[in-house]
Amino acid sequence: MDNFDVLTGKAAPLMRANIDTDAILPSRYLTRSSSQGKAGFGQFLFADWRFDDAGKPRPDFVLNRPEYKGAQILLAGENMGCGSSREHAPWALKGFGIRCVIAPSFGEIFFNNCFKNFVLPIALDAATVGKLAAQVEAGTGNRTMTVDLRQKTITAPDGSAIGFTIDEQRRQALLKGLDPIGETLLMWDEITAWRTKDQAKRPWAYLPKSG
Repeated sequence: MDNFDVLTGKAAPLMRANIDTDAILPSRYLTRSSSQGKAGFGQFLFADWRFDDAGKPRPDFVLNRPEYKGAQILLAGENMGCGSSREHAPWALKGFGIRCVIAPSFGEIFFNNCFKNFVLPIALDAATVGKLAAQVEAGTGNRTMTVDLRQKTITAPDGSAIGFTIDEQRRQALLKGLDPIGETLLMWDEITAWRTKDQAKRPWAYLPKSG
């Protein structure tokens, strides 16, 4: 699994409110399969916004513009990732190369799914997100930002530092590259010890070993 520590990369501003998961990954692509697995959905990220009806890139869409090529950080408006619960949305973001999304607020399920797929969602107040977007859009030669998960800080294009909050358990999971199964396996000794004690107390609740 991919861990998340310090990310320094180009940021792209997509300052629309209520970007839903169907915009992030249109439903017609949900059943697509790829030799790349989850990463293969990256080619369909924002498909209806990135491409016209003939399948040609729309030059005015932010992620198609040359100055934002290779962006790893996405700035967005309120209620980012609202709509359906499809986990494919963060799959598409990560497959495209987006590792961090910064917005004033998020759809709850999308927010949770991002952590499960090693995409860091950061909630900041709308004014701060707007200032970051303005710096990025200014095009003064620096559209790069640094997101430091260890220090819980964002370094803006102008060099200023902004702090953010994050649940500590989720922070540790990202730093160590652990999905929910990996987090559970860290407690394997405790789980085994509990099971042994419980089996002694309630032997009738356990099936006999075969063979």
